Amino acid sequence: MMKFSEMPYTRPDPEAVKAELQQLTERLRNADGYETARAVFLEKEEKGKAVETMGSLAYIRHSIDTRDEFYDGEIEFWDEIGPEIEEFEQEWLSALLESPFRADFEKEYGRLLFLNAEIDRKSFSPEIVEDMQKENELVTEYGKLIASAQVPFEGGVYTLSQLEPFQTDPDDARRLAAWKAKGQWFRDHQERLDSLYDELVVLRDRMGRKLGYGGYTQLGYYRMARNCWTRKDIEKFRTAVQKYLVPVADSVMREQAKRLGKSYPLSFADAALSFRSGNPRPVGTPDDILAQGQKFYDSLSPETSEFFRTMRENGLMDVLSTEGKEGGGYCTSLPLYEVPFIFANFNGTQGDVEVVTHEAGHAFAYWMNRSRIPTEYTDPSAEACEVHSMSMEFFGWKNAEGFFGPDARKFMYSHLAAAVTFIPYGTMVDHFQHIVYEKAEMKPAERHAEWKRLLGIYMPWLKLDGEIPFFADGEGWQRQSHIYEVPFYYIDYCLAQTVSLEFWAMIQKDPEDAWKHYMAYTVQGGSHTFTDLLKNADLITPFDEACLKGVCETATRWLDNFDLTGIE
Repeated sequence: MMKFSEMPYTRPDPEAVKAELQQLTERLRNADGYETARAVFLEKEEKGKAVETMGSLAYIRHSIDTRDEFYDGEIEFWDEIGPEIEEFEQEWLSALLESPFRADFEKEYGRLLFLNAEIDRKSFSPEIVEDMQKENELVTEYGKLIASAQVPFEGGVYTLSQLEPFQTDPDDARRLAAWKAKGQWFRDHQERLDSLYDELVVLRDRMGRKLGYGGYTQLGYYRMARNCWTRKDIEKFRTAVQKYLVPVADSVMREQAKRLGKSYPLSFADAALSFRSGNPRPVGTPDDILAQGQKFYDSLSPETSEFFRTMRENGLMDVLSTEGKEGGGYCTSLPLYEVPFIFANFNGTQGDVEVVTHEAGHAFAYWMNRSRIPTEYTDPSAEACEVHSMSMEFFGWKNAEGFFGPDARKFMYSHLAAAVTFIPYGTMVDHFQHIVYEKAEMKPAERHAEWKRLLGIYMPWLKLDGEIPFFADGEGWQRQSHIYEVPFYYIDYCLAQTVSLEFWAMIQKDPEDAWKHYMAYTVQGGSHTFTDLLKNADLITPFDEACLKGVCETATRWLDNFDLTGIE
């Protein structure tokens, strides 16, 4: 097993990659039998792994330090070349879809390969290559702008991630000052944030129109590989969230206001503090947290134990928050080496532990399916992937004391409460994007007003009085990177959070049985659609109203009856 630091990066020759894809496509078209066609297909799989791995290495190393001039140049290269290579990938897909041996491929690899290929083909045309390149350029600029943030606070200067612990400080004045400092940074850069999003929306709308969709929304769904549900399903889910979940979340936040001795509705700064004595904090250093992560995964199963040890021993995690590092966290894969990679920004909050469970949930799912053929079956669609991560967070309760010490009870309560309050927020993010792409001509002020209106529907517990710049003025959507970078992704978190609450309810009854269901779900990789993955693991789809209603009732009972004695 090669350590991450030792993995060599070589920029591929784009003309050679294109020529190779062209040659493979011709060989597939001219195959005289299934065995010949299959051999070409497998060769394409191996060649694709090499190119994808180089792209991943460039992306990871650039996000670790956006100031690195070499990898900055490589990201520019990939931003430009990706859409050009896509044109040749589409020719390959056409040859596969039209192959006289399609039935043989389906028999060996399943129908999903072709369903996904058909969706992929609907999301591309050579006439949008330049638009895609410009989109990549704008998205990269947004990421670099966020990563470059230097926020003055209490005599120091902090990145956005490093400022977060102050935003949950138990001291009211300090916490409010931190929120104001972050809000001011966004306000100071708002002109560029507005213009960047303007350009992206207009660009995407134009791409959708070029492909004959009358706008971006349908194209956005195809780009997210929606293969088993539609916009109508999301509209039903949205209605159920407003009906069942918003009232539950609102009651949770009213209780929080009482605990804090604050009036309702809460300011953004007060909504961020779960307990008067402070939010749960992990114990120890980042190394201690990772060691506790190993203890947790050792106790969970032999498979998780081997997986996490491999990640630690081979430097497949970069978790410290450093200057020049991109914000947030993610998990990606290096298919040539059949390993995942975790990127994060530890900052001393409970989010550090959630990285060890959430991102590692993604990574473990990849690990269990790393040798799958075709390689696209190593991962399912996005909403299905998020089930792995959000559910693993709840399995992490098993080691709550190891991670949080005296704050273990605080953590369990606030973690479940956060899951309940998150779904309305995430659904709002998706609702906002549907409105934006329906009215691509909207001005920045109109978008801010729309976000503020939706906050009143989905998060009525927040005070929109303008006290905190940016956040309390209906502009906070600009800190949500997915809105800029991956349109229509965010609802996947909400669907997955709903399923994760199913797992949480199972864990309360029988942890071992819950783990069996989790493994039954995970070992399928991406070989089935989201709804079929759930069905095969005896789980209820979040599109069934009874699912959301049921998890709301179970979570409400638990939160109402949880013993907070001794916790201020």
